[in-house]
Amino acid sequence: MDDNRIIIVEGLSDKRMLQKVMKESIEIICTYGTFGVEKFDGMLEKYDLDYRDVYIFVDADDPGVQLRKQLTAELPHARQLYIPDEYVEVETTPERVLAIELIKHNFNINPIYLMY
Repeated sequence: MDDNRIIIVEGLSDKRMLQKVMKESIEIICTYGTFGVEKFDGMLEKYDLDYRDVYIFVDADDPGVQLRKQLTAELPHARQLYIPDEYVEVETTPERVLAIELIKHNFNINPIYLMY
């Protein structure tokens, strides 16, 4: 596991989808769609987010956009991963689309998801 990289997603389904596509074991944490100062402070401390390579990969819907803004304000060093707006949710985005976005950020992807 690359101890310095961490991906923040909204829910467990998003996490499972990314784990399915990735060949490497990267820590992925879920916000469960909510964001509060207290909750964020806990995440910041527990996962040492100020000192890690943080990637934000949330849905393209209004709650996801709002969460991205909040996370980016708190973690200005975080890198952004995006799904095309047409798919709306990370969990319903085709594996190939997720794989391509992850490759852009140097994640190791299971090549089977790039074959079609």
